[in-house]
Amino acid sequence: MSDPRSSRSLHLGVDLTDAGAHPAAWRTAGSQAQRLFDAQRLVELVATAQRGLLDLVTLDDGFTLRPGRDGSVRGRLDAALVASRLAPRSAGIGLVPTVTTTHTEPFHVSKAIATIDHVSRGRAGWQVGWSTTPAEAAAFGRKGVQDEPDAVAEADEAVEVVTRLWDSWEDDAEIRDVATGRFVDREKLHHVDHEGVRFAVKGPSITPRPPQGQPPVVVRAGTPASLDLAARRADVVRVRAATRDEAAALRARVRDAAADAGRDPDDLRVLVDAYVVVGDTRASAQARLDLLEDLEGVSWDTDSLTHVGTARDLAVTVEEWAHAGAADGFLLRPSSLSTDLDAIVDGVVPLLQGAGLFRAQYPGTTLRDTLGLPHPANRYAAIA
Repeated sequence: MSDPRSSRSLHLGVDLTDAGAHPAAWRTAGSQAQRLFDAQRLVELVATAQRGLLDLVTLDDGFTLRPGRDGSVRGRLDAALVASRLAPRSAGIGLVPTVTTTHTEPFHVSKAIATIDHVSRGRAGWQVGWSTTPAEAAAFGRKGVQDEPDAVAEADEAVEVVTRLWDSWEDDAEIRDVATGRFVDREKLHHVDHEGVRFAVKGPSITPRPPQGQPPVVVRAGTPASLDLAARRADVVRVRAATRDEAAALRARVRDAAADAGRDPDDLRVLVDAYVVVGDTRASAQARLDLLEDLEGVSWDTDSLTHVGTARDLAVTVEEWAHAGAADGFLLRPSSLSTDLDAIVDGVVPLLQGAGLFRAQYPGTTLRDTLGLPHPANRYAAIA
């Protein structure tokens, strides 16, 4: 099967969760620890990522306080609400919050992501999350803890319902004719009438179809169950791989699974999680990592590509992996956002542009444009 990867720009996203990917990042000088819950800090980080023409930013989320090794606990802001705040204060770049399906309703998820897509004029994505811990179940108290296969199966059905709700309004369902008083064409609103194992949803949504039709769905695939979910439902698949050969094998596996599910593998973008510590020299980058590990009291084990070195070294690695067919791109996880994000944008991106691997401007106005994904047909309009 043909692989048009060589005709597309490399895809680069960045994770903006917390102070950085290393758990000790907030404790370092310059981390702006006092601003972790300051929305303006995130506006500034997105502006930096946007300056580098990155495809998207991700924001993680969860339902429990996260314990530190020193007995401390850390919290987070709601990722979807943060993305809504960022939407009118950014341009070009995709905004992809994690929204968990395990203890939420698909109707609420569909409204939240559709709203971000409207406010951003087509730059929303949805990173599908699920939870499997007793603490998260206890935080809600309405059902018991689920194992991963069960939680992923529930996520699969939730994605089905959410995408049906996005389609419950046709693209031109809104009329807004003041003279006649007709706001919508009721013939172009559809009941989704979903009767599944876990959800029974009639619809339609109260929110018009998102500008993208279907905001891209992102799935982290690290287990057989999540890989199966990604193959059937995802537009963007995140994988962890420590070596180029491992990444290439995972990418091929995801594409094969998508084909087995009746999808065109070329409609998927497989991104490798890349943890980065960037310094002016390899020695300075290693010194920064040593400091972070000393603060945390344990070695940083990411179970994926981990770069500790210069911007040029990272650009070379990205180029080698891309040319080898190991990935369609990378989800960059800066060890410390206050330091590594600028190094990526000002150091790595220009080198990739110079090598002809990365864009010089955004190709359109939506996240689907940036990812090279077409505007999807409405399933209900097709049979109306």
